[in-house]
Amino acid sequence: MKAIDLNRALGEGGADDAGIMPYVTSANIACGGHAGDAGTMRAALELARRHGVAAGAHPGFADREHFGRRELPVTGAGAAELVLAQVRALLAAAARLELALSHVKPHGALYNIAARSRPVADGIAEAVRLADARLVLVGLAGSELLAAGRAHGLRVAGEAFADRGYQPDGSLVPRGEPGDAPAGEAAAAAQGVRLAREGRVATASGGELAIEADTLCLHGDGPGALGLARRLRAGLEAAGIAVRPL
Repeated sequence: MKAIDLNRALGEGGADDAGIMPYVTSANIACGGHAGDAGTMRAALELARRHGVAAGAHPGFADREHFGRRELPVTGAGAAELVLAQVRALLAAAARLELALSHVKPHGALYNIAARSRPVADGIAEAVRLADARLVLVGLAGSELLAAGRAHGLRVAGEAFADRGYQPDGSLVPRGEPGDAPAGEAAAAAQGVRLAREGRVATASGGELAIEADTLCLHGDGPGALGLARRLRAGLEAAGIAVRPL
């Protein structure tokens, strides 16, 4: 039986965290960069444990004004410093709750830069290795981040997106540009099911891409996030695809 993980961000504020949790299997917890503090990290970890959802770190640029979605100049060493500090903060919070973390997924602009920049990807991978080499590094399927993770001896998981548009090179269409997202909840759910079942997705230019994904991302900050989560989970199960953590 084919299987896929469903992941979404947690502890970023302003989203129906509790409502969406029954439909996902992994949670990426904001850990002090683009969002989050000691209180939100603890609450998110407790919510993940309550729902049996695997918890991981979601480090990003310390740019709360732009929610970590603005690309900033960063070196490999700078990325390593950012990620190591944030992952260690969440590891410490999890240890106080006697809870293990499962993965690390960079957030927003840092994620996008790491997908194409090997020096930044190497910095992130080294930070994860130093924090806890047992953690799975999650990155865009086929990206530099996954190659760097493997080179640093980490387990990696390729990620695809139900609710984002793709360019012909496998990168995501920038937010705000035509084709940046499927046209509605039903289309996004159908894209997610097809990614999990066939490993293929239509591009914004009308072509087709092959994508090998271990996990599907659901963004939790949109108005239709809960409806999409419910519809996608039901669609995957109806297609005979097991939904389980990494």
